[in-house]
Amino acid sequence: MSLDALTFRPATLADTDAVVALVESAYRGDSGRRGWTTESDLLDGRRTGADEIHAVLAKPQNMILLAELDDGSGPRLLACAHIAIEDGAGYFGMFSVDPGLQNGGIGKRVLAQAERIVREQWQTPTMRMTVINVREELIQYYVRRGYLRTGRFKPFPYGDARFGLPKRDDLSFEVLEKSL
Repeated sequence: MSLDALTFRPATLADTDAVVALVESAYRGDSGRRGWTTESDLLDGRRTGADEIHAVLAKPQNMILLAELDDGSGPRLLACAHIAIEDGAGYFGMFSVDPGLQNGGIGKRVLAQAERIVREQWQTPTMRMTVINVREELIQYYVRRGYLRTGRFKPFPYGDARFGLPKRDDLSFEVLEKSL
């Protein structure tokens, strides 16, 4: 598959079901185990839902960035990410690549496009994200792309099923940051 034809656009409400399906496939259940981003060993339950997608799309300076490829039968959703402005910095989250296509360069392209939007369109010089603290391989993925470990952590929202049902009691979010 050639990534030269990869296109990007902001999600609309009409994309809700496709975004939820992609995010769930990348993070939960057996389909997520095909890729390396799965959280299935850490969390059960949902990763996102239509309510969360709708809330993101309704806020100013929030976007769900879609990466699509048209294979001749219409655009196919390959990846997505939530980008926003939060606390004076860009925010990057809900990053999902079709598990069967991970490790093919799509994720790097999505991350670069999200950084470009935050830097050029939103005029924000910093991107920030949170990663589950025990996901060392994922943290290292971002470190290789210029993100720094800040030493700051946020508590995991235990008891709030909207964020999943934890299988361990030692989860938190590590804050990573990059100057754009």
